[in-house]
Amino acid sequence: MPSRPIRQRLLRLVDAGLPVLAFVVLLVLWEGGTRLFQVPTFLLPAPSMIVSALFGLDAGLWAGHIWATVRVALLGYAIAILVSVPLAIGLATSRTLSRTLYPFLIVIQSMPIVAVAPIIVVTMGSGDLPRVMITFLITFFPIVVSTTTGLMATPPELIELSRSLRAGRSREMWQIRLPYALPHLFSALRICTTLALIGAVVAEFVAADRGLGYYITFSTSNFRIPAAFSGLVVLVLLSLAFFKLVDLVQHRFAAWSLPRR
Repeated sequence: MPSRPIRQRLLRLVDAGLPVLAFVVLLVLWEGGTRLFQVPTFLLPAPSMIVSALFGLDAGLWAGHIWATVRVALLGYAIAILVSVPLAIGLATSRTLSRTLYPFLIVIQSMPIVAVAPIIVVTMGSGDLPRVMITFLITFFPIVVSTTTGLMATPPELIELSRSLRAGRSREMWQIRLPYALPHLFSALRICTTLALIGAVVAEFVAADRGLGYYITFSTSNFRIPAAFSGLVVLVLLSLAFFKLVDLVQHRFAAWSLPRR
């Protein structure tokens, strides 16, 4: 009978291999189903055709489309963080500001970004600015709400203790409230990595001459469905990479804020 360390190592290997195995089985079923039932390419291309389209495009063209989307996504994401965190601090510390601004934030978030995007493009032009604005609008609200929730969820006894030790408002915020809110903030940052890419792609659907959203729209309009799926695959890989990057930042600079497993 294997020893306990060996059993634990085997269990870890099984846990790591199960998602990969499930993904491989899905691809095999997908490939076999499309070939067996002769599904038309314009309805659902086989994975092999998607891979062929992925590697069939020139690397320089892929790089141009990827960079156009990543540039807009990162700019909108960064601006959302720079605006949302101070705004969350203001909402958590000022009842007047919270009662005044929170309804406006809900109204902004309630507007469908797909409906607002054409208006923003017409108002701001067809450059990067409207695309960054659309990305910002779709990403800032979750960061504001999650950070405010974390700041407000700080245990009252910690606040009372800091005030009994005559700690100022700034020290209370930086040394107690913000560290306590970091798990909420990083959760929102993970979610918003995907939202930032969605915002950039939605903006490219409306007005762009380069980018993954433009490439997908152009491919579908020409009935090159495998090419459109290949653009979608690249978007998924980018989203996973951004998600993992946020995870690495949290592990590197705030490992203590990670949930216990």
